[in-house]
Amino acid sequence: MDFAQSAPWRLTNPRKQQLMEQIDASLDEIERWRKINASYHADDFKFMRFLIPAGKRVLELGCGTGELLAALAPSYGVGVDFAPKTLARARARYPHLNFIQGDAEDPATLGAIEGPFDYVVIADTIGMFEDIDATLRVIHQLCAPSTRIVISYYSHLWEPVLKAAEALGVRRRQPKFNFIATADFLNLMDLADFEVINGEHRQLLPLRLFGLGPFVNRFIAPLPGIRKLCLRTYLVGRPVKLFPERKLSASVLIPCRNERGNIENAILRMPRFGSQQEILFVEGNSSDGTYAECERVRDAYKDQWDIKVLKQDGKGKGDAVRKGFAAATGDVLMILDADLTMPPEALPKYHAVIESGKADFVNGTRLVYPMENEAMRPLNFIANRIFAYLFSYLVNTRLTDTLCGTKALLRRDYEALARERTYFGNFDPFGDFDLIFGAAKQNLKIIETPIHYKARTFGETQISRFRDGWLLLKMVWFAYRKLKAI
Repeated sequence: MDFAQSAPWRLTNPRKQQLMEQIDASLDEIERWRKINASYHADDFKFMRFLIPAGKRVLELGCGTGELLAALAPSYGVGVDFAPKTLARARARYPHLNFIQGDAEDPATLGAIEGPFDYVVIADTIGMFEDIDATLRVIHQLCAPSTRIVISYYSHLWEPVLKAAEALGVRRRQPKFNFIATADFLNLMDLADFEVINGEHRQLLPLRLFGLGPFVNRFIAPLPGIRKLCLRTYLVGRPVKLFPERKLSASVLIPCRNERGNIENAILRMPRFGSQQEILFVEGNSSDGTYAECERVRDAYKDQWDIKVLKQDGKGKGDAVRKGFAAATGDVLMILDADLTMPPEALPKYHAVIESGKADFVNGTRLVYPMENEAMRPLNFIANRIFAYLFSYLVNTRLTDTLCGTKALLRRDYEALARERTYFGNFDPFGDFDLIFGAAKQNLKIIETPIHYKARTFGETQISRFRDGWLLLKMVWFAYRKLKAI
């Protein structure tokens, strides 16, 4: 379709007609102000690129002259705007992108666009919408279940500062926009059957000021408490869609090192669930004959279970998880620690959360139900609580037990995570945070499911409280730099 040759149209809303004429008449002035505020726009674009990886299918509603859409480097990019002179400039600058002249709130305009898209972007334009929740409902027709909608807007705490800047002539005078707080966005998205899965605040100092602005915005602005004072707000939502009839296969990965006494029990206690099931033992060079036991169990139960046995090339649970997931064939990938402190009988409810579409990533938590004696030492419990708070802040999702080994996600989401793992690198010997941080970076809906944590019946813990506690502290700083100080 040649979007540049789309049929003529006209606005019927007087407010929008006036706004369109103002924008086209002051196009050169708008671009001059963009250059003056280059630091502000550069930070905005940088964070949007963090939220939206390159190579995705992106629709931007209210694209202006196309700078943001082009900066996102989409594999297929479509921009919608109502201002003809603005769009003419966008087409001239970015001929590889597709631009449609139309009202972003008009169902006919959106109905003519071929979807679905990976991301739908509404950057500030939502301040001009006349019927926000109705427009969001129409957007559903351009969404797949994996589509993410990204809304960026400015905080109205800054309204006095921005008005003062206009009066002093250091900011371009703005038309009247909708007054929308973050709580309003949450409500409007809920009305339109979207749920917010991530929210961030950026730019405490939207000026360069000899490099002070970028430093403050990167390291100070994201801190708890302070971030609520920032100028920019970013929300990421997903369509609310459940799949009561969906049937997915499952791959259960069991990393094991010196766990010989638990291998057969893992199979004997394994429940049946999913359309198909496979079990993958990934053995980590044990000294107690665990690998031989895995092979024996595989052969003994080959008529009842599809069991694969792999041996690690590297070290650590993280390496085992990567090797096992690379070999898995099920729709849903799951981890069961070989110590069986998380009962295998609980796995079906993890699978059901993914299968039904309630979440994209399920993390277990051991800190809800009472534990068996000796299941977790007091110092470990306290450390878990502290790190849960820190990591909840880092990934913008309430997590009470980041160190619980049981996790589940769709294989296609894991493969997307793995393709972009270079952003974090091979940093995680545990295997837990590689998945949690990756899920957060991919804007997956994360949810926790409580388990009844049991005491070990065989073997000893592989965790060293002080050595691994120091590694976790380093990981907090690493995650802050990668997820917050961007």
